[in-house]
Amino acid sequence: MTYLLALDQGTSSSRSIVFDKDGHIVAMAQREFRQIYPQPGWVEHDPKEIWETQLATAKEVLQKAKLLAKDIASIGITNQRETTLVWNRKTGEPVYNAIVWQDRRAEPTCAEFRERGLEPLFREKTGLIIDAYFSGTKLKWILDNVAGAREAAQKGELAFGTVDTWLMWQLTGGKAHVTDVSNASRTLMLDVRSNTWDDELLKVLGVPRSMLPEVKPSSHLFAHTLPDLLGASLPIGGVAGDQQSALFGQACFRPGLAKNTYGTGCFMLMHTGANFQLSTNGLVTTSAAQPTKTPEFALEGSVFIGGAVVQWLRDGLNAIKASGEVQQLAESVPDSGGVMFVPAFTGLGAPYWKADARGAIVGLTRGTTVAHIARAALESIAFQSAALLQAMSRDAVAAGGSPVAELRVDGGACVNNLLMQIQADLLGIPVVRPKVIETTALGAAYLAGLSSGVYKSLDELSAQWQVDRTFRPTLPRERAQERMAQWEHAVRMATAA
Repeated sequence: MTYLLALDQGTSSSRSIVFDKDGHIVAMAQREFRQIYPQPGWVEHDPKEIWETQLATAKEVLQKAKLLAKDIASIGITNQRETTLVWNRKTGEPVYNAIVWQDRRAEPTCAEFRERGLEPLFREKTGLIIDAYFSGTKLKWILDNVAGAREAAQKGELAFGTVDTWLMWQLTGGKAHVTDVSNASRTLMLDVRSNTWDDELLKVLGVPRSMLPEVKPSSHLFAHTLPDLLGASLPIGGVAGDQQSALFGQACFRPGLAKNTYGTGCFMLMHTGANFQLSTNGLVTTSAAQPTKTPEFALEGSVFIGGAVVQWLRDGLNAIKASGEVQQLAESVPDSGGVMFVPAFTGLGAPYWKADARGAIVGLTRGTTVAHIARAALESIAFQSAALLQAMSRDAVAAGGSPVAELRVDGGACVNNLLMQIQADLLGIPVVRPKVIETTALGAAYLAGLSSGVYKSLDELSAQWQVDRTFRPTLPRERAQERMAQWEHAVRMATAA
């Protein structure tokens, strides 16, 4: 058998998964690491903990799978995106903690850029909006606020990277300073049409070009690992940011194919092929994982609070003891009894982009119970995702394409059958759950398998994608539209302040 090792470096944990050639999971290892909150709105990780937990799970998963390093054909890496690291090229020491994608400290810089009228410049070149979410303004903050950082950077002594770049630097003992297009496209510094760092954007951000990694396609022989880390020198053959990797793992290789990942937040991507298309409906344009040097794109929308609303029911409201209980509680009532729950705990993401929105539960009556609120909480995940898909379909039609015909789903919350049925009912299209829902790691393994010759073509990968269950809409379209109108009314109430 041929095996592929996926390193899946996430926001709250590092995981490693061994897949066989058929895309089946052989073994998995996972370790959580600290979340650091120095002050409100700031989120950091210790770069050394990211590396140590990732290496530990890689060693552990080989033992669990009863495999040696020589049994692995290639390594694929997928990672939390936008998280920003800077380190000394000579010593490898980080100059500051990793600033996590959720961190909002760069918002004053973003506000200043928007006031200067720079949004169209960034949008046209990167496909992104100016927001503290992306890496470039986080990097500027480090250069402006860490003592001696800017001077060292100007002398060429510092290296910048997203998490994939940091891991490859460590895996190669500092020999490789590289990234892939999907991660680079989230930095506000890459011209996504040419896949090159853009001097005009670098000048605005005050970032020396010497800090930046080399940009490669997502399926590419990036480097070889140091032999003593895992027992043999292994090729790193695939790299992609987590959401683009999930799109690839879902075999969404053609324009119009879309996936939604139901995690802490929800991330929906639709492949748009070689067509760089700016959204007129509140989405961003991003580089898809690219098997070759040819640029490929996707429209993306982010829901900030998805599965996290269930955690709030558990930890904030004490309505349930474990997240798995939410389906049973929600199913104990036939509907939400007119209750609408807008979980804007950290503002609303796409397609609304209302940073100052706050959570709201509306439609309460004397007959409302915790079960109604639980059902409304589950429905809120589906409502937010439906708003995203409607925005995507409008963009697709405007570009001469067709509306999305089916939605492929993955992530932890997609195992909730009630949620998936509600989603299909609201969308009016089939919602398709694959047999392997670890599609983020699977995408990285597929990219590595392509560059190492384990797979010959995308058609071979498409043929491997298998359906676990298809949820078909049962709600009349008029009723679904009424429900979406009720949702939009609730959103207006949550953003009225």
